Amino acid sequence: MPFTLATWNINSVRLREPIVLKLLQEEAPDVLCLQECKSPVEKIPTEGFAELGYTHMVARGQKGYNGVAILSRLPMEEVGDKDFAGLGHARHIAGRLENGVTIHNFYVPAGGDIPDREKNEKFGQKLDYLTDMRDWFHAEKPKKSILVGDLNIAPREDDVWSHKQLLKVVSHTPIEVEQLAETQDAGGWVDITRQDIPEGQLYSWWSYRARDWDAADKGRRLDHVWATPDISNAGHSSRVLRDARGWEKPSDHAPVFATFDL
Repeated sequence: MPFTLATWNINSVRLREPIVLKLLQEEAPDVLCLQECKSPVEKIPTEGFAELGYTHMVARGQKGYNGVAILSRLPMEEVGDKDFAGLGHARHIAGRLENGVTIHNFYVPAGGDIPDREKNEKFGQKLDYLTDMRDWFHAEKPKKSILVGDLNIAPREDDVWSHKQLLKVVSHTPIEVEQLAETQDAGGWVDITRQDIPEGQLYSWWSYRARDWDAADKGRRLDHVWATPDISNAGHSSRVLRDARGWEKPSDHAPVFATFDL
């Protein structure tokens, strides 16, 4: 049974409900994973989603900050969440489809502006979060699983507009890239997006600070779709819906898609 999945940092699901509905109507993924929902679970606007057939949701919420949700047209059961680095943040939720595939939705801490844990507590929290993820995957090797979300790291040189200029910018520093690689290796995760699109510049985030984000095109690929080796060959049709960055009152992220034949 093929199904299409999308991941999107929505930057407030209540504020941007209209463009979530637009995505569901126009693109109709079977599963949509949202990050930075900035809403308690009970205040997520589920009625409109349900009217479009997305009657299943697993979520963790927080007032004004963080928050992750998985909307699905397919039956899904919640299989828990983890509080990595003991931050008390709503940054992870997992759901399982009837075909046995577990979907992990992550929102890794952004890490602040200074890439030094001694000077910037948030950067230390980000590194600790990744360490806990890595250790969990080592201890409980994931199987038949997909990991998606805003991981807040652009690992490859062609995942950013300028590798040289961003080497000391949080999201592309060597220590972050190294820790993300260790986390990926610990679970044996395969980067589905780059499996499908192995070459070339590819971004999923463009700063609000750019007056004309499209013309400047100073993007980063912060949003990822990974899969465990036992199902990675089933993933295909990866794409970034760049146009969504230009929709009315947009998120600064664009949705990333993949289809799995399982």
